[in-house]
Amino acid sequence: MSRFWSDVVKGLTPYVPGEQPKLANLVKLNTNENPYGPSPRALEAIRAATDDSLKLYPDPNADLLKRAIAAGHGVDAGNVFVGNGSDEVLAHAFLGLLRHRLPILFPDITYSFYPVYCGLYQVDYETIPLLEDFSIRAADYAKPNGGIILPNPNAPTGRLLPLSEIEALLQANTDSVVVIDEAYVDFGGESAIPLIARHANLLVVQTLSKSRSLAGLRVGFAVGHIELIEALERVKNSFNSYPLDRLAIAGAVAAMEDHDWFERTRKAVITTREKLVADLASLGFEIVPSAANFVFARHPRRDAAETAQALRERSVIVRHFKMPRIDQYLRITVGTDEQCAALIAALKEIAG
Repeated sequence: MSRFWSDVVKGLTPYVPGEQPKLANLVKLNTNENPYGPSPRALEAIRAATDDSLKLYPDPNADLLKRAIAAGHGVDAGNVFVGNGSDEVLAHAFLGLLRHRLPILFPDITYSFYPVYCGLYQVDYETIPLLEDFSIRAADYAKPNGGIILPNPNAPTGRLLPLSEIEALLQANTDSVVVIDEAYVDFGGESAIPLIARHANLLVVQTLSKSRSLAGLRVGFAVGHIELIEALERVKNSFNSYPLDRLAIAGAVAAMEDHDWFERTRKAVITTREKLVADLASLGFEIVPSAANFVFARHPRRDAAETAQALRERSVIVRHFKMPRIDQYLRITVGTDEQCAALIAALKEIAG
């Protein structure tokens, strides 16, 4: 049937999401899901919204959610855009803000959806190599470009770029949009959202999938100057006029408002991450400094692919990337204390 495909489809290399195996008693540490459930208030809000009103379309602008996000981040609702997960928000940014004559810039080791979107929307790009320690150097992006996008903390490395470096990036690129993808920022970073007040070219993208445990609900948002938000709205309203359903809006509003649950679970993940780092180091692993809800680690004397397979045989799943520079690293999600203990026990068993 490929004879019916368009030329664009023929040239695509689709993104491959992390495996979602359907096995019992699995220690699943491969997709950076939060080990703690959503806010009880979010679950109750979703249950309350499950009524006869589902026969009606949702609010196309999701104004309640925009106001909740704006209140949580100290901005105006007009500075907020929402979509089906941060991936959809990023997709609209690629089409609406990053498709220009010059290539866009992003790291050579980063979220692998970026080159996929470039293929889909026919955006030229250039990758900027990370330094030897996997850090990003803002000065390397001071060149003509059609835009810059990078995750902070970066994925899959987990390294954090200080806000001072992001501000330097913005000051050196005043004629193009800089997108900071903050999917993991709540686990150890400081959001760049306050910088939008003085940088009209900054778009910050976040998700409720990680720190608010709503990966199954698919809610993401962007914060930026009103002109950037208008571009995203124009794309959204030319693509899907009702992106967020009634249940997603209700659950997301409640999750944004339950600050206590957010803080408690976020800090629990950070505490477990520090213990996991120490336990891995005691087994001889080298760990990249992480500000995310995962760690990126290698063992100097053990093959990463073989270790991942040996863990799988013991019902522990981690992520291994068969890519240049990082094929000897494993990305390990921070689970509960019990899940991380099971991982360490399996690694000790593998090591004999």
